[in-house]
Amino acid sequence: MRIMSLEIAKGIAAAGVCLVVAFAAPARADVITDWNQTAIEAMKVANVGGNPAQRNLALMHVAMSDAVNSVQHKYALYAPGGMAAPGASPEAAAAAAARTVLLQQVPSQKALIDQAFEASTKDIPDGAAKKDGIALGEKCASAVLAERAADGTAAPDTYRPITTPGVWIPTTPPLFAEYARAKPWVMKSADQVRPPPPPDLKSALYARDYNETKDVGGAKSTKRTPEQTAAVKFWSQLNFVPGWQEVARQLSAEKKLSLADNARLFALLNMGIANTIITDWDAKFTYNFWRPVTAIRNGDQDGNDATERDAGWTPLNATPMHPEYPSAAGIIAGVSIGVLEAVFGPKPATAVVVTDQLDPKLQRRFANVQEVADEVVAVRVWGGIHFRNSLEVGYGMGRKIADFLAENALKPAS
Repeated sequence: MRIMSLEIAKGIAAAGVCLVVAFAAPARADVITDWNQTAIEAMKVANVGGNPAQRNLALMHVAMSDAVNSVQHKYALYAPGGMAAPGASPEAAAAAAARTVLLQQVPSQKALIDQAFEASTKDIPDGAAKKDGIALGEKCASAVLAERAADGTAAPDTYRPITTPGVWIPTTPPLFAEYARAKPWVMKSADQVRPPPPPDLKSALYARDYNETKDVGGAKSTKRTPEQTAAVKFWSQLNFVPGWQEVARQLSAEKKLSLADNARLFALLNMGIANTIITDWDAKFTYNFWRPVTAIRNGDQDGNDATERDAGWTPLNATPMHPEYPSAAGIIAGVSIGVLEAVFGPKPATAVVVTDQLDPKLQRRFANVQEVADEVVAVRVWGGIHFRNSLEVGYGMGRKIADFLAENALKPAS
């Protein structure tokens, strides 16, 4: 993937992708997509975001997929541990699996979770099928939770700041540094897709990226368009991962996926997004590459005659507290496109809408899912927090993660 040039991006931002004041048409829902939205809402209320939120979505959706397929046997299980229950209700099993995971991971939202469970199961007739489905879902969730209990995401934060003895450095620790050593989903190791090092500071590639981000990503940039600024502000961390979930829900509804197919889609998508953080943190803390705000304020020290220091430069977006290379936004875009293409075929052409998590009247509309990927990647440059190469490399990593998961996880049952 190559990030759009500035002139092409201006045209797309102005014409092809627009900020609108409207509500999206409701997508066809099932127990999988209902709980996807419930989980996002519960974590938003509980202020659970970033890496833990993405791990929770993976836990829940993998447990739901295992629960459904313990009944329907369409796809392989991730963590076999439930009982064979061919007469059980798959909807009850999925709902119980979701409830079990969320009650453990977001216990403060018990009332919301219990309300969602009641809504999911109220139309299922009482009897053995419902009872067996609930028991099965709880067992499947427990099996997935047990399998991931020692994945390393709860390891102590032992990040050691790089410094010279006696010299002050910023004292806010990086976010979730322990994820660099965590166990990925299905993949062999966190470094399985680790990319080569970032560009040499004296290279033409580095100068290209430095000057692009400096020109369009600064808080006071005159080269960034109002449409691009609006896109940057829309794609906050709060909208980023939920946006891809919303896109998947719309494609699922448009294609009328079966329950088992939908469960697999969201399990693959969320394992891939959870793997993004693990593989990205592995690479980030291997290379410790500087962010644009540090690079541009020290442009006279990089040994590159094509870069010029700006001592007062600041980015439009707040700079995240972790290294720059590679970009998580790029990886998540690559993972999401890769999983969606694995399920729906190359270049899904369905028009989609992404809704703001705080104000549902604010939406961005896209002619297809690739436009979503193009924009969520480009805003990291327009916002001044990434270099273009980091996003391109990240996108390629994401495609590799998606391909590996599609080839090795939740395969059709033999």
